[in-house]
Amino acid sequence: MDIWELFVAFILGLVEGLTEFAPVSSTGHLIIVDDLLLHSKEIFTEPVANTFKVVIQLGSILAVVIVFKDRFMNLLGLKKGVSIADSRGRLSLSKVIVGLIPAGILGVLFEDYIDKHLFSVETVIIGLVIGAILMIIADRLHSGVIKMDDVDQISYKQALGVGLFQCLGLWPGFSRSGSTIAGGVLLGLSHRAASDFTFIMAVPIMLGASAISLLKNWQYFTVDALPFFTVGFISAFLFALLFIRFFLKLINTIKLLPFAIYRIILAGVIYFIFF
Repeated sequence: MDIWELFVAFILGLVEGLTEFAPVSSTGHLIIVDDLLLHSKEIFTEPVANTFKVVIQLGSILAVVIVFKDRFMNLLGLKKGVSIADSRGRLSLSKVIVGLIPAGILGVLFEDYIDKHLFSVETVIIGLVIGAILMIIADRLHSGVIKMDDVDQISYKQALGVGLFQCLGLWPGFSRSGSTIAGGVLLGLSHRAASDFTFIMAVPIMLGASAISLLKNWQYFTVDALPFFTVGFISAFLFALLFIRFFLKLINTIKLLPFAIYRIILAGVIYFIFF
């Protein structure tokens, strides 16, 4: 394996890490960076290249686990020194599960259809634009309204509502983060609380999808591919870690409008390049 191949792995990991949890669609960025500029499928076969994308997604997931490690330990009852009385009023595992149910069901039922019919440049452009409109609407309706600022206060009704919005993220280009954060804001959460719940929900649903993909493609973890996978994983983890911490500090201030504008510009760039 030469330096160029490792550079490709690093760049794709960087793109994954910076965009997987941003409300901008990692799929749209990978279309531009990989399919147009880096051509990872020319380095390896298409199945190996697709497996690599699952591996770098796992790097991003690990970053979320690190950032929210205390909360995940509390959700799983693993945090020492926290009594039942102390944990009352905190986000419960049951609310996270309620939020996961809608997209989990639709994902299982329509996974093959989505993979075969919805992964195209056209559908990504549509997802980018419609998702941007949803985010703009969420910001407009949020303006001047006092919102629930703590994810621990989320209700079961709100958790289910955010879960329903997460279903929109199954459409390539729509962005799971964009749909769930916008949905959370529309349902009465602050941008930060909606972001916290979005990232927490992302771990089990993305981990489950990634695990299934890896089990199906385990044979592609060869000695030749391992350095490529390793560099991509580490790159995605590090840049996702940096982005998530930066994003959570600023989201209540910058809100979703800058990301919505960026998405529309990105959709235009993709359209110009491919059409």
